[in-house]
Amino acid sequence: MLAAAINPNVGAWRLAPMASEIEAQVVRWIAELAGFPPHGGGLLVSGGNMANMVGFLAARAAVPSHDVRRAGLSGGPRLRVYASEETHTWIHKAADLSGLGTDAITWIRTDARQRMDVTALRAAIERDVEVGARPMLVVGTAGSVSTGAVDPLPEIAAVCKQAGAWFHVDGAYGGFAALAAGAPPDLRGLALADSVALDPHKWLYAPLEAGCTLVRRPGALRDAFSYHPAYYHFGQEATNYLDLGPQNSRGFRALKVWLALQHAGRSGCLRMIEDDMRLSRRLYERVAEHSELEACTQELSITTFRYVPHDLSSHAGSREVAAYLDALNRDLLERVQNSGEAFVSNAVVDGRYLLRACIVNFHTGEDDVDALPAIVARLGREADASMRAAGSFPFRTRP
Repeated sequence: MLAAAINPNVGAWRLAPMASEIEAQVVRWIAELAGFPPHGGGLLVSGGNMANMVGFLAARAAVPSHDVRRAGLSGGPRLRVYASEETHTWIHKAADLSGLGTDAITWIRTDARQRMDVTALRAAIERDVEVGARPMLVVGTAGSVSTGAVDPLPEIAAVCKQAGAWFHVDGAYGGFAALAAGAPPDLRGLALADSVALDPHKWLYAPLEAGCTLVRRPGALRDAFSYHPAYYHFGQEATNYLDLGPQNSRGFRALKVWLALQHAGRSGCLRMIEDDMRLSRRLYERVAEHSELEACTQELSITTFRYVPHDLSSHAGSREVAAYLDALNRDLLERVQNSGEAFVSNAVVDGRYLLRACIVNFHTGEDDVDALPAIVARLGREADASMRAAGSFPFRTRP
């Protein structure tokens, strides 16, 4: 309400000095909260997708051996991008909109925990170099969408340094947990990145819209976005955010994040994030204790699981039963969401359709977590009975 009433254009410092300084402070605070060097640069954008795209475009301007902004992609070697199979689909949009095309993406396999295989990454880069391509960007994921997996970021950073590639971390979901107790140690490797995308809307509890791009080298965003036609009479004695991103006219996104950080402080934010992870681990334990539920994965504040009827638990490996369980849990997801009792989403892990509980709300408590397994099991029994009555059951089981 305050931002709308003041209505500043945070594109140039002269147009909105107070709002510009508040955004600069928010960027520094976000960097400190995520364990990233606060002396770099950054800006607020609309959300996680755009924060990642800004990092992608910064890499496109920084890595090629020619002036790609002037000559285009045809002026130099073919640029290659590397991402794990668990990378969010923003990478498709970025490759498309940047002119590289989605064929420029080399998909790197993951291990049993959905983490990037660094050996496969190194081999893919070596193959591309041999045929004259230029490794431009490697994306490390700090909290995957499906399971919250964290790539081995320090190892990826070492590969990027050797290859001369830009290291970007998609920390839109998990980046804010980097300094939290109980977070995966690899998450601290975020501090080694050339750029990081974070989304205060996700795990900093901010209202939409609020995304953030951080860069290690302060001039990297200006190199990627700045133009100075005659009708821009803004110098560089202060930060003009139109030089650091794709937008010229920009709203006062920073105020809501600034106020929240002023209210909770760094210790308060970390305490809430740590509590969310603790609740997720508790949920995994409660699911594992339930005879009709199968606990599958738990990383950061994400737990995945599925409903398995008693008489199918020993047959889950067969193709027919596996297909039935996928269909059953799809139906169950709709029932849970429509019930109004709880909200879970879905994930597909190792070919299995799973329910996904991602805790990123500071109002979530132990009572909520403890109630969820019984709700899912009750609705699961209803879904199973309905599907069997409709003739969807794959075969007759023995008593």
